[in-house]
Amino acid sequence: MSKSIPSYEIPAEMRDFAEKSVDQARKAFDGFLGAAQKAVSAADSQTIHAQANSRDLAEKAIGYAEKNIAAAFDLAERLVHAKDVQDVVHIQTEFVKSQFATLQSQMTEFGSAMQTTARKASESAQTTIESAAAEMRKAATDAAQRKHS
Repeated sequence: MSKSIPSYEIPAEMRDFAEKSVDQARKAFDGFLGAAQKAVSAADSQTIHAQANSRDLAEKAIGYAEKNIAAAFDLAERLVHAKDVQDVVHIQTEFVKSQFATLQSQMTEFGSAMQTTARKASESAQTTIESAAAEMRKAATDAAQRKHS
């Protein structure tokens, strides 16, 4: 009752074609994977830049807070040494004028820094996207060329 299964030999041309197809698919996948890894690396780099920019803005804000608090303590010290109510009013008026000018300046500087940070982030993102797209196009072109060769 044993039936023997007839053996059919796969032609060498078919094996060669299959081998080339698998090799081309592997190379295409490797190309796309490489492009994806570069895109991830670029995104990581962009994240690092964004964190550095955020840190710079935070340090600027803390610096402003330190100056403003120091000015408030200076005011308190001057008020403690005031001789009369007129002196208190004069000290307070000077402080308000000075602090208003300082705050205007700080807000202008901070706004400018935020705009610069946003512009840099936008430019960096655009460059990253363009680079990733170019890598993906190159990988697709390379895969298509390998397919036709």
